Amino acid sequence: MKAIVRTKYGSPDVLGLSEADKPTPADNQVLVKIQAAAVNPLDWHLLRGEPFLVRLMGFGLLKPKHHILGADMAGRVEAVGRDVTRFKAGDEVFGTGMGGFAEYACVREDNVVLKPAAMTFEQVAAVPIAGVTALQALRDHGHLQSGQQVLINGASGGVGTFAVQIAKALGAHVTGVCSGRNAEMVRSIGADHVIDYTKECFWQNGKEYDLIVDNAAVHSIRRSLRSVKRSGVYVLVGGSASTASILLSLILNPLISRIEGRKLASFIASPKQSDLTFLRELLEAGQIVPVIDRTYPLCETPDAIRYVEEGHTRGKIIINV
Repeated sequence: MKAIVRTKYGSPDVLGLSEADKPTPADNQVLVKIQAAAVNPLDWHLLRGEPFLVRLMGFGLLKPKHHILGADMAGRVEAVGRDVTRFKAGDEVFGTGMGGFAEYACVREDNVVLKPAAMTFEQVAAVPIAGVTALQALRDHGHLQSGQQVLINGASGGVGTFAVQIAKALGAHVTGVCSGRNAEMVRSIGADHVIDYTKECFWQNGKEYDLIVDNAAVHSIRRSLRSVKRSGVYVLVGGSASTASILLSLILNPLISRIEGRKLASFIASPKQSDLTFLRELLEAGQIVPVIDRTYPLCETPDAIRYVEEGHTRGKIIINV
């Protein structure tokens, strides 16, 4: 099979289109013939092995354990392991695993769900990591309730575009923060109000929110926290990619939260089949529609990752396998 392969950590220059062995599913896995995949910040973190904590999390200290990246994928089941009961050959599925930048990948049965019939493979490939991250930020860590005032910072990015739509589906009044060039798009996906960060700082307008989901934490957390109601929650999704900054945040953020008297939460999303099922239901109901910025062929995956690294995507970047 054709695959985008790397054997060492580095920039997208270490990636190359190669022939690789077609994988065989384990007992609890399905073999998926991939139609589309999506690029996430996770992919370039794993590509570069940065922050160094990534290497300590079991991905390989000096050399990467996973030679084929790509955590989001969609395609057709070609074969199933002997313990698989939910899927059969021919099923159209989407989900998350490792190895999506290839013609085939093996994925655990509990990491995929059936694709909505009315949606394309490209659309559903955009969903898993960004959609689950947005859902868990809003529902599980932000404890969002219908009728609450929610601000999504970084509303035009991959996680942000899902967060705006999921928050609306859960009954919130949504304010999106993005650049002026993306304002109309953010309104079109459901934001009730849009703040252009090039003209206005949301923490300076005197408004307080029940929940802030920050996907673009480039400013002082203390300033942002002051826009959260005393009873509210600030959920940090984006932030610095350096190991030192992450460790410092783990120490300082709880202290800042206590000083400011607001609840602060940060987390790493954990994909769950139940969450993918919830997102599929929203897709089927038309309550979320993936926003796709650009589509690249498999051979141009390095260019797609370079574009994501620039940090200015509108929604998701898709690899058409």
